[in-house]
Amino acid sequence: MNFTKLGLIGAVCATALLGNTVALAADTTSVTVSATVVGTCKFTSPGSVSFTLDPSLGGSVAGTVAQPTFWCTKGTGYTITDNGGGNTSNGSKRMKNGAATPEYIPYSFTYTATGTGAGASSPLTLNIASSVAAADYLNVSAGSYSDTVTLSITP
Repeated sequence: MNFTKLGLIGAVCATALLGNTVALAADTTSVTVSATVVGTCKFTSPGSVSFTLDPSLGGSVAGTVAQPTFWCTKGTGYTITDNGGGNTSNGSKRMKNGAATPEYIPYSFTYTATGTGAGASSPLTLNIASSVAAADYLNVSAGSYSDTVTLSITP
């Protein structure tokens, strides 16, 4: 037998074995994955300021402060502002009593308004300082005085 005939017979047999088989080809692609981390800030606990004002002692009185805490996304700068309180007058924060003819006691209320966050697992403390000058409470009626200051934090 001649090798040319064998080659031809082999080609015919291979074609017969494959029949209607479809040839397949492989391919690849890439999927891009991305994320955007939002710069956000959240208060995690409220604060409070309280005073015990005794005119017989005189002198300025520092408030007892429970500091608010908050966090901001790591590396996010923040600014904290306040609404001036519910009884503000000419830019001064004031506590008011509930009398028919209300009386007011001005007070200071300061804090560091800007900074940079360190992430949700690293909360920050606002560090409010507040005081009442002696001249502002020596001649007011006895009783309860109050105000509410609303803080806002913006990334």
